[in-house]
Amino acid sequence: MLYGPPGSGKDTVTAELSRARPEFTLFQRLKAGPGRTTGYRLTSTEHIEDLGRAGELLYRNARYGTEYAIDRQGVSELVEQGMIPVLHMGQVAGASAVSSYPIHWVKVLLWCPLAVTETRCQGRGDKDMETRLKVWHETRQDLMDHPSEPWSLVIETHHHSPAETARIISDAVTSKTAAHEQDIRGLVG
Repeated sequence: MLYGPPGSGKDTVTAELSRARPEFTLFQRLKAGPGRTTGYRLTSTEHIEDLGRAGELLYRNARYGTEYAIDRQGVSELVEQGMIPVLHMGQVAGASAVSSYPIHWVKVLLWCPLAVTETRCQGRGDKDMETRLKVWHETRQDLMDHPSEPWSLVIETHHHSPAETARIISDAVTSKTAAHEQDIRGLVG
């Protein structure tokens, strides 16, 4: 499970994980709404609501004017195929909620300063820069609001290459590193 602000490296690290070990695969969240389509399973808001009523959602959220959901069946299908699902999380509440799914989760906080987010978002051509920077601040506040949230790893991606970050995460998955409380206030404060 990768959590972090825009530009912290979730996509890049996921690609490195998959390159190093093909069983690592991006979990494609359900998405209903505008924006990027790559990396999502497109659906309707009504379908997400139906899954929610049936108790089939691990987590649901809205951001960027779009509905997103993590469905139990989608995670189960990957696990049954022998894959290691890599989930990109945007809220601490989501990371906590998904932890209820009965597999060993390695919860990774990927962090980078605001200036790094800005540089990376510009470099990848994000058209909604103001929104991305706003989300960086929201992510920081989310972490400050949940200072005792347990993390298996906290990685400052501006200090590690994507390959090194992927190796650290892969090693933690192999060794079944447990999440534990860490004081991240100095990091994000």
